[in-house]
Amino acid sequence: MTEKNTLVARTQEEALALNVPLQEENNYTTLNLGPTHPATHGIFQNILTMDGERIVSSDMTVGYIHRAFEKIAERRPFYQITTLTDRMNYCSSPINNMGWHMTVEKLLEITVPKRAQYIRVIMMELARIADHLICSSIMGVDTGAFSGFLYVMQEREKIYEIYEEMCGARLTTNMGRIGGMERDLSPTAIKKIKDLVYNSLPKVFAEFEELFDRNRIFRDRTIGVGAVSQEMAMSYGFTGPNLRAAGIDYDVRVMEPYSSYEDFEFDIPVGHNGDTYDRYKVRNAEVWESIKIVRQAIENLPEGPYYANENHYYLPPKHSVYRNMEALIYHFKIVMGEIDAPVGEVYHAVEGGNGELGFYLISDGGRTPYRLHFRRPCFIYYQAFGELIKGGTVSDAVPIMSSLNVIAGELDA
Repeated sequence: MTEKNTLVARTQEEALALNVPLQEENNYTTLNLGPTHPATHGIFQNILTMDGERIVSSDMTVGYIHRAFEKIAERRPFYQITTLTDRMNYCSSPINNMGWHMTVEKLLEITVPKRAQYIRVIMMELARIADHLICSSIMGVDTGAFSGFLYVMQEREKIYEIYEEMCGARLTTNMGRIGGMERDLSPTAIKKIKDLVYNSLPKVFAEFEELFDRNRIFRDRTIGVGAVSQEMAMSYGFTGPNLRAAGIDYDVRVMEPYSSYEDFEFDIPVGHNGDTYDRYKVRNAEVWESIKIVRQAIENLPEGPYYANENHYYLPPKHSVYRNMEALIYHFKIVMGEIDAPVGEVYHAVEGGNGELGFYLISDGGRTPYRLHFRRPCFIYYQAFGELIKGGTVSDAVPIMSSLNVIAGELDA
């Protein structure tokens, strides 16, 4: 290529004289969407290059709330890591807690009783429902409809009351134990669960869907917006509802069953176009499937203990700790990490609210993990956000982010 061909003219006269293209005037502007913008759903920064209202490109940054969970966990005993996991995706923290406990149980080769496995399924599916209720209703808020968010808040409150009955906490639950559950399902908890999945939630959620499914404004704002093809989803490593919305029926609960999920009958909802509306529809369909799973678990709840007989790893009951010296000693040794774990390398994944939530654990035989890595689905699929919003408008970018359900604590652990 000659030097002449690399020239760019700034005026029409220069273009004719040099026989080169005329440089078009650049009217691009820069817009900061975040890191403290209320529409970004967290501490995310997106530096947008705008051509009028159209997004030409996006430069995303993360790290504004980085808490180094993995490195902190490598300096903590196994039990003290539970309180770190439920602060990742705080919208469905019991799934995080139990996923971590199952990982440690795989390392320790602990078999959890059937009743404990069913109770875990109930709590994890309630957490999935709460997570999807938040995501779908926030999509309504971001497209101009606040009423749906307020309407389903009462059902989330009932789920939090069940958490409170099970562990005394509501959001960051610290639920369960290595080897099973902290406590059995009480009659009050069973009554609250049955009332939720048989009476109030199905009625309220059906009405919630009626508010949005055929709403013209909501459909215009979501159909065909932020579409993800199957090839794109696979190349980025999508899992969970965002992958299934693109038409790929991958679900960890089916592909790699854990906690007796093979005992339950449920469908895997999939979409067709992979757009914002499909992601909304898939999550809503999963709420109905979770209701089915909870009903099956509560109706077929096995008899027996709710924790494994593992004195070296399962915390003794509190009433024993207060009255029995041996129980007090074991409680102290377990919490403070004075019992060595076996040498090993394990990976365990659960189907979190946003996809495959995995824990990669290496133990060198000490009292803390030698290396620990969390596979956080938000961190993976947020990397596609720039590509999804390219060519759209800022008003498109906000519901696209809502439909991905980017949780700041999970993205930036």
